[in-house]
Amino acid sequence: MTSMNDVIKQVVASCAVILCMGAPATAETVDEMFERLAAASSAEEARRIEARIATEWSKSGSPAIDLLWQRGRDALEAGDAHAAIEHFTAAIDHAPGFAEAWHGRATAYFMAEAFGPALDDIRETLVLNPRHFGAMRGLAIIMEQIGEEETSIEVMDRILAIHPFMEDVAEARNRLTLRLDGLPL
Repeated sequence: MTSMNDVIKQVVASCAVILCMGAPATAETVDEMFERLAAASSAEEARRIEARIATEWSKSGSPAIDLLWQRGRDALEAGDAHAAIEHFTAAIDHAPGFAEAWHGRATAYFMAEAFGPALDDIRETLVLNPRHFGAMRGLAIIMEQIGEEETSIEVMDRILAIHPFMEDVAEARNRLTLRLDGLPL
């Protein structure tokens, strides 16, 4: 005859097996994602890894900050740079260690053609997150636009070391290199 304790033990054991089977053994860390990104064998694989990294970066740890960040992103998508700047500034005021808010505001400043403030926010983004390939891409674009093409190429080299398939970076690097070196005759 089976006792009630035996039934409870069997139910608990069954639940534990089901939970273990459904859950991943370990969550992939951002460092592991970066290793996989650098070793990606295709642009499609790199885009999937990039999306997972971006998802991790977008987590501030605070629902209120996440809401401000999302409102800033929504304003960017709507083309409203000034509203985006306001939302990202509010997020930065309350969570100055949240690199994505700095990056978002840098993007908004760039859209508003305020390159000085954009560069300041890119710098802050990279202080908080030195592998932020999106901020580096923004830096490379601004450097090219202000005539610092060699610096732009150096930044692109750093991007490609981290993210070898980042959209348009290799092509932009080749274009700039040809412009600086001249076309062979």
